[in-house]
Parts: sequence; structure tokens; C-alpha cells
Amino acid sequence: MQGSNLLQPPATNALARFREGFGQRFIVTVDTEEEFDWDAPLDRRRHSTLTLPALRKFQQFCEGFGVVPIYLLDYPVADSPDTVAAIGDAVDAGRAEVGVQLHPWVSPPFDEDVSEFNSYAGNLPYELEREKFARLHRRIDRAFGQAPRIYRAGRYGLGPRTAEILAEFGMAIDTSVRARFDYSSAGGPNYREHPLHPYWAGGEHALLELPLTTVYWGPLRQMGNVIYPHLWRAPQVRGVLARAGLLERIPLTPEGITAEEALRGVDIAIDEGLPVLVFSFHSPSLAPGHTPYVRSEADLGALYDWWRTLFAHLAHRGVRPTHVADILSSVVLA
Repeated sequence: MQGSNLLQPPATNALARFREGFGQRFIVTVDTEEEFDWDAPLDRRRHSTLTLPALRKFQQFCEGFGVVPIYLLDYPVADSPDTVAAIGDAVDAGRAEVGVQLHPWVSPPFDEDVSEFNSYAGNLPYELEREKFARLHRRIDRAFGQAPRIYRAGRYGLGPRTAEILAEFGMAIDTSVRARFDYSSAGGPNYREHPLHPYWAGGEHALLELPLTTVYWGPLRQMGNVIYPHLWRAPQVRGVLARAGLLERIPLTPEGITAEEALRGVDIAIDEGLPVLVFSFHSPSLAPGHTPYVRSEADLGALYDWWRTLFAHLAHRGVRPTHVADILSSVVLA
């Protein structure tokens, strides 16, 4: 994995292939993290883990649809006994999986200043990024009795040498690339040119990248990557284009995306032949009052309705759920 830089789009021959019969599948990833004030500056001390018991309800909900959720744990979550109490049995039985999500500002060692730039783990010195990852990986392994195999950088903050760290610890999948998004104005990565299709990072077929799924919808969608970068200072223009049905960027998440929008995005992803659709959301949205997206019990009910609608539509379109173990056994290595 030496020399692999996940910040760079892959070579055209790096796209992954899956065994015959795999078809099209989807995964549900949960950024399983502490609660904090999204509108305030980042702070190492001002956070809580009150919503962790709500994971149990979501887990049971997913099991009813045959979905194996992938919980990507950061340090305060991995360090809390409430996490194992909520999902430990499901992980042991293979009805759920756990992975790593690195929020550097709450992950020891605390050797860096807390800042927006440093909130992207890949911006840290290599040794510090590695040590934070190592301690978090070890804590998850100890809590669940199995080593995680999938990673998402908090805030999607990969760095030029993150792949080396993942290879050292035997990680098989990265899912940090948020295709169609650019965070460079805040010091983060630019994933605007990265593909949606899963691909290999490096030439050894050792690390599979599963980008989060975001599509453009509307008559102008083929020009989305050209138009959107010019509109980041003008969100009102983006709104006009979306309302006019000309161009809309649709990430597959219940946070800020209606079910109707998500259905359009799913249909585009399916029709374009994407082999794995990657859904994501933040675990604090599983209880009212901790994210901008779920402020009330009504909002929480709407979130579960969103998932019901999407799961039903995916089943109707013949797209089945998958998970890390299934993906790794289905991807073609040669």
C-alpha cells in the first residue's frame, strides 16, 4: 500500500468487479459518534453519549428488513459500555458489523490543537494520525472481540498516507470518499472527481474503496461536476435549480434529504449500474434534540419512515442488502 494516496482519484483500470450473480446491493453505514453542538466550535470535553441506547431500536428495526447495519465507531462510543450493551449481541451473531470512525479531536493521544484543520485526521502528522487510529482500533477490538475491517475518516478527512495506516492494521475497506463533495475550503479533501463505483486503492487489491453514494439528478446532471463547484457560495442558486427540476445533488442519507429525493437518487444509481449503494447517517439522529435533522419525536418517526420507504423501494427494484463480509467474499481479486 506504500504510495497509495486516497486523496487522488483512481486510475481508470482500478474499478472493482464483483462475482457473477452479485447484482446490485446496498449497505447502511452509521457514523456512530458522540453528541455535540454542531453549531459550536469543536471541543474535546463538551460531548455526551446519551443516544447510544437508541442503537438497539435501530438494530431491531434493520433486522426486520434483513439489513446488517455497519456501525462506524469513534473513540467515545467505543469506550462506552452502552455500545456493547446495545449492539454487542447483534455483532456477535453477524446481524451487525462494526468499523472504525476517527474523530481526532476526541481520540487520544491529545497532542494537537483543536481546530477545523486538525479535525480532518489526514491533516495531522503521520505518526499522530497512526497512533490515534491504533488506539481506537485496539479499543474496538477489545470491546467486541473482533478486529474491525472497515474505516471511515471522521468528516471524510483522509490524508495522503492514510492508506498506509489502514494496510498496517489489516483494514480491507475504506468508505471515507464522499464523491461529488469538496471540503477544501475548510482545509479538508476534495472528492469532486472521485468515482461512485467501488475501486481498488493501489495496485495490490488489498484495500477496497466504497465511496458514499451521491448522484446528480435533473436534465443538467451530466454537467453537475462542472456547475456545482461554481455554486458553493450561492446556495440559493442551488435551491432554484433543484426546485426547477434542472439540477439536484442527492446524497443517500435521511439527513436533509426527503424520501422522494432519495428515491430519485436510488433510481439513478441503479440505472447507472452502481454495484453497491452506500447509505449513511449519524447515530445521534436516532434520538430527538441532538442533530439539526431530528429535533422532535415526529422527526424521529419521519426518519424511520424514510428508511421503510427506501427499503421497500430497494426490494422492489431487486437491490438486496449486503455487508462487509459479503462484499469481501464477492469482490473479484484478479
